[in-house]
Formats: sequence, structure tokens, C-alpha cells
Amino acid sequence: MFDVAINYWAVLVAGASSMLVGSIWYARSVFGKAWMGFVGKTEEQIKEGNPARSMFFAFILSLVVAYVLAHVIGYVKVTTLVDGLLTGFWMWLGFVFATVGTNYLFEFKKFGHFAITTGYHLVQLLVMGAILAVWQ
Repeated sequence: MFDVAINYWAVLVAGASSMLVGSIWYARSVFGKAWMGFVGKTEEQIKEGNPARSMFFAFILSLVVAYVLAHVIGYVKVTTLVDGLLTGFWMWLGFVFATVGTNYLFEFKKFGHFAITTGYHLVQLLVMGAILAVWQ
């Protein structure tokens, strides 16, 4: 197996950046209202769930994404901002856009829902790729 040095501070910041991007992306004034419409939920229904639990596990999952992306960046020896962005883009295209797109084709969901969901992951991976590439 390849030996890759992981900067755990960069992974932590990349994971946190994902939460920041998500809080902006899914804000009611950005895509939150449209997203709620696509998933058939109201703000009250979302608040009735357990938002703190969801945010905690979303952060853990963001750390997993950042950790795996740090390995990819290390394997291909990415060290520049542009290459970090490109790595994030290619990971999104091959592993998010294509796989989530396949699901949407068979789940018959609206294109807007697909665009909001995959758009968030694109921005998430671009930001993470940039952070992880330049902070090694």
C-alpha cells in the first residue's frame, strides 16, 4: 500500500468547511426552501427531527470524505490550489455525479433536487480539495 502523510488538521478544517458550505447552501434564502419542497418537508418537520444529531453525524461523515480525499491527494501528489480543485472536481464527477445520477434516474426525482444535492457536493469537494492540496 502507498504510504501517505495525512495532515489531520487539514482534514479537520476540510470537514468543518463542508459544514460551512452546507449551512450556506441549504440556507432558506439560498437552496433550503427549494430543497424542502423537493423532499416534501416543512421547516417545522425538520425541526421536529433531531437536528443536533443529524449535524453531528453529518460532520463525522464530512471528516470521512476529507480523510479519503486527503489520501487521494497524497497518492497523486497534488500540491497546488488548481490541482486540488481539479482533484475535487474529478472525484465529484466520477463518484458523486455519476452514482447519485444513476439513483435519480431510477427514483424518478425532479432534476432540481438532483442539481441542489450534487451541486452541494461539487462545492464541498472543490473546497476540500483546495484545503487539502495546499495545506500539507
